[in-house]
Amino acid sequence: MFQSYVPQQVVKTPFLFITGKGGVGKTSTASATGVALADQGKKVLLISTDPASNLQDVFQMDCSNTPTQVPVVDNLWISNIDPEESARAYRDKVVGPYRGVLPDSVVATMEEQLSGACTVEIAAFDEFSGLLSNQEITEEYDHILFDTAPTGHTLRLLQLPTAWNGFLEESTHGASCLGPLAGLAEKKELYSKTVSALSDRDRTTLLLVTRADGSSLMEANRAALELREIGLNHQLLLVNGLLKERVARDSVSLAFYNKQQQALRTMPEGLKQLVAYSLPFVSYSLTGVENLRHLFKSTMPAYSDQDQDLFIETEKLNDLIEDFSTNETSLIFTMGKGGVGKTTVASAIAVGLVEKGHKVHLTTTDPAAHIHYQFEQDAGDAVNERLTISRIDPKTEVEKYKQEVLDQAKENVDEDGLAYLEEDLNSPCTEEIAVFRAFSEVVARSEDEIVVIDTAPTGHTLLLLDAAESYSKEIQKSTGDVPASVKELLPKLRNAEETAVVIVTLAEATPVLESSRLQEDLKRASITPKWWVINQSLLETKTNDPVLKGKAQSEKDWILKVQNQFAEKTATIPWMAEEKIGYKKLKDYLIN
Repeated sequence: MFQSYVPQQVVKTPFLFITGKGGVGKTSTASATGVALADQGKKVLLISTDPASNLQDVFQMDCSNTPTQVPVVDNLWISNIDPEESARAYRDKVVGPYRGVLPDSVVATMEEQLSGACTVEIAAFDEFSGLLSNQEITEEYDHILFDTAPTGHTLRLLQLPTAWNGFLEESTHGASCLGPLAGLAEKKELYSKTVSALSDRDRTTLLLVTRADGSSLMEANRAALELREIGLNHQLLLVNGLLKERVARDSVSLAFYNKQQQALRTMPEGLKQLVAYSLPFVSYSLTGVENLRHLFKSTMPAYSDQDQDLFIETEKLNDLIEDFSTNETSLIFTMGKGGVGKTTVASAIAVGLVEKGHKVHLTTTDPAAHIHYQFEQDAGDAVNERLTISRIDPKTEVEKYKQEVLDQAKENVDEDGLAYLEEDLNSPCTEEIAVFRAFSEVVARSEDEIVVIDTAPTGHTLLLLDAAESYSKEIQKSTGDVPASVKELLPKLRNAEETAVVIVTLAEATPVLESSRLQEDLKRASITPKWWVINQSLLETKTNDPVLKGKAQSEKDWILKVQNQFAEKTATIPWMAEEKIGYKKLKDYLIN
């Protein structure tokens, strides 16, 4: 269906940016590409700006922000920029002058505004802009590969003139996760040159990495459209982890293959217009140079029977449901990165609690979740009368919130300022805050039932809402109205007797590591998740497909890491071939 990805034939520009949602294999793709090009005799620098990067694990060597040569690859250097550390330095630079001058609560608000995902991305952009502008570095290497590209939102924001005049120092909407850009104002020209280099198809290629599943393909399409809007048109698509062969007598193997092929047949039209390549689903961990080289060979090592003991004892979803039922938990959030199955897990939890006799309200904000479709009548079985369902539309809530903020700002802000404010309101924090306000209203109306909410606000957003309220009291400025329902819900979220946060992940490096950071973020807001759910585990399927069985074996380390390092309680759900549509089918998740 797709051409095989051969870096020596595909990568023709000096700069290659590799982007995609968490867990699709950006770092392993970037690493294998770097090795292949270096083996061809090209001098290559591989730089990761991904907070979840594990370059040091992939190459089994220490890695810092200074380029270091890979000992067993003559022409390859790697560098691991820590954008979170860069963001901390940026925060200190911006906030430092105000310490001891402004009240502590105001300083705390500024710090929290500079703690969001966009600030981390701006800091990463600052780092690689410095590299791209360093002529000594760019002339020294034939190819510079970047593991993770900036989003269209960040690039659009940096292109607006008002971004550089300290506008956010006077901004009063309180939703920004960027904070004052004045700290980087002296780099305006540098950033302009960087954006220009990114949009030059003779210098830069953008490789969109995806998996053969609906969520990853939708995210790749969104990124492609967003980046195309600002001139990054030289885009290629790479479908990673494609099962090329299936074992005829193995039901898991056949179902896995068919599920991937169905996702590709229904992929967004925009992606079908791109030149597309594929990499195979492999049984082994993509760590170590030899394994990276195997990725492009026709024969690859598969699972061997050296480790027959694949079983790990974990709890089941039914145990989690019993825990919530017994302890009379009234508010349950499912959290995790896109594509891990939060909506399905939330729906299964809701059904399980209804089966135990509880009255439950289930709601979601996922535009792709189709939660009402999830509960359409199935073979004549109607949804249980104790279960009510709603869907909060993020687009509607964000537009309503943005309009409120812009209407308040029109009297005091000029046209350029409004353009900047409008783009700033496209940040992830704005959506979280707008949706959280809608969540609060649902919870406020549902005091007599258990409420299960698919996707919860991060600790950063909760602290930002808290800070916005304190800030408005401190300096008598409107930082965006905080409704009473939000104020009442914040303490409830921190009450472990009432509220539970369930982190949903996959047994893979990136989803687990990103979930661990999500948990730390929540802990900053005094919320500690009790349960982690490991979804779609091949280890639980007992497949005999040699490739899938090898993958199942590689899940063990991540399941144990979740059990031993991150989770108080861990439940595992096996990979399932069938999409569970309808109340009756969702009860399949309750079978131990």
